[in-house]
Amino acid sequence: MDTVGRTTAANYECLLFDLDDTLYPLSTGFNLACRRNIEEFMSQHLHIDESEVPRMCLELYREHGTTMAGLKAVGYEFDNDEFHAFVHGKLPYEKLKPDPVLRNLLLSMPQRKIIFTNADQKHAMEVLGRLGLEDCFEGIICFETLNPRLQPADNTDGIENNSFSSNQRILCKPSLEAIETAIRIANVDPKKTIFFDDSARNIASAKAAGLHTVIVGSSVLVPPADHALNSIHNIKEAIPEIWEGEGEQLEQVIQPAAVETAVLA
Repeated sequence: MDTVGRTTAANYECLLFDLDDTLYPLSTGFNLACRRNIEEFMSQHLHIDESEVPRMCLELYREHGTTMAGLKAVGYEFDNDEFHAFVHGKLPYEKLKPDPVLRNLLLSMPQRKIIFTNADQKHAMEVLGRLGLEDCFEGIICFETLNPRLQPADNTDGIENNSFSSNQRILCKPSLEAIETAIRIANVDPKKTIFFDDSARNIASAKAAGLHTVIVGSSVLVPPADHALNSIHNIKEAIPEIWEGEGEQLEQVIQPAAVETAVLA
């Protein structure tokens, strides 16, 4: 197991965790199911030629971080909530089962723990609930956190505006701006924070932002990751320093217990 770049636990004050394919394995099939739903949305709702959808979906993902962000960037207009409802609404959530091993690991960590995902709040809460981890994190930085609803400067007609601008640029990983925004919102010192993610490009941006980094789902250390975990369950064997000096830190950390995880804004 790779354990490059160790520091003492006293230098770790916060742990940022990606959600999908990080807290549960890629073999669950959610990644493939999401991509299929996105492609279906593109053909059915945006009327993009089906023969062009797979190529376009991949190209937009590579260039803009997510296909959704890419679609907005090239001029397609659609409601963000409707997109998320379509893409995540048909996912086989029943495949996700409670993970008591991971739960116990998370609750034993003395540091602050925050979810940092490109997904929307509803999906994040559903996944955490299915895994039995909904009370293991201080908060969630998600799509709504990075992309807050625009408030009209002059709303004299008294009509509430709850929609996103149809052409609003979407902020998401792996952009350095998204990582730095998450650091600011979480109010953490990147030099004392570990970031866990399954995406090599997200890891690269996080490292550029000054975070300690762990690639999850790979036994191969991918530069510039500091550690590699084949499974999130291997975290204690790979990074035992998270627990070193635990007794000294527990007095300073309030551990959430049976409290619903809040979305950070």
